[in-house]
Amino acid sequence: MVKKMNKRQRMIRGAAVFVTLAAIAVIVRAIIRKRRPRITYGPMHERDRVRFDYLDQKFWKSDVLCKNMLRFERAAFFGLCGILRDRKLLEDSPHLSVEQQLAMFLHTIGHNVRNRVISANFCRSYGTTSIYFRKALYAIGELHNDYIRPPSLETPAKIAGNHRFDPYFKDCIGAIDGTHVRAGVTKDVENSFRGRKAFTTQNVMAAVDFDLRFTYVLAGWEGSAHDATVLADALTRERGLQVPPGKFYLVDAGYGAKPGFLPPFRGVRYHLNEWGNNPVQNDRELFNLRHSSLRVTVERAFGSLKRRFKILDDAKPFFSFPVQVDIVIACCVLHNYALSQGIDEFIIPEVTWTTQPIRTTSQQASDHRATVDRRLQIAAQMWEDSVETMYLDLFDGWTDCIYDI
Repeated sequence: MVKKMNKRQRMIRGAAVFVTLAAIAVIVRAIIRKRRPRITYGPMHERDRVRFDYLDQKFWKSDVLCKNMLRFERAAFFGLCGILRDRKLLEDSPHLSVEQQLAMFLHTIGHNVRNRVISANFCRSYGTTSIYFRKALYAIGELHNDYIRPPSLETPAKIAGNHRFDPYFKDCIGAIDGTHVRAGVTKDVENSFRGRKAFTTQNVMAAVDFDLRFTYVLAGWEGSAHDATVLADALTRERGLQVPPGKFYLVDAGYGAKPGFLPPFRGVRYHLNEWGNNPVQNDRELFNLRHSSLRVTVERAFGSLKRRFKILDDAKPFFSFPVQVDIVIACCVLHNYALSQGIDEFIIPEVTWTTQPIRTTSQQASDHRATVDRRLQIAAQMWEDSVETMYLDLFDGWTDCIYDI
């Protein structure tokens, strides 16, 4: 019995010693870990050096390269990076800074290149490129309320004091129109997204002030949806389009006449390319001409948007449809941000704007031949009239001579 008690005590003492030694080992290891310096991340490998060299040489070397590749000059690009970093919408990660994340995103939407091309150019994996594209897209979307804001209630500078528009349009706060952006959808809903284009599109409605800034954007409607239907949906949304009392938007005839929306007269010349050298004939044509001269602002805004971001310019999408809708909103936010940084080459000047499509060489030659034929016909008719007049004068003079005789 005594032997059993001694054996049990030895086991208990051994267990206590083991626990004590284990506790001491854990404490010592923790102390050593605390004294160990933290690992700092940086260009530790040759691959990281290649990445930084690529960005320095292809993007940030000059304003021209940065604008060609990222659609923004260096000051505007780094300013946007600072905004996203300060608001904690994007954060630096190991081996991937905010500048690199935003550069990959802007290069994708600016040139409509696939994620696999971006991953190859930036020396990143396909998964990393896709993940940070979504993060950058979400971050830009969070700036929606900061850059897409309702228009000012004051008379626009383009209208105030201009005898062509003031006081007739002094309460106008902008123009509204829709544009079709190519959409990629599943087979079961293709018919709903196929409208006047040969491919599936989404109908994007936007309100623009006379400084080319988007003040409201509604994307995601099917390409077959009528403009009036999209406008009705925008007016009924909880945070939708609102028209202040006494103010109005300029719209085309497809939206119809209703309080707050002023369309042109139907059945009367309207678009700028319909006038040419033909003067205004009546008061309705005069109204439509000035209405079109103001409402062309929204067309210029859409043209500048698609000129900057080729992912919206009839390019076949390769993202899911919800992401396509978010991309449209993000591009409008970036367009307004670009305007806040100053006018650049992607903004189409009003003096060079034309609503006529670009014509091929053969079409231009055909138009030139038609113009020459018309001029020859006019010259021939003038010659016939002059000859006829000359003969009449001679005949009158001859008869006068006869009567005198």
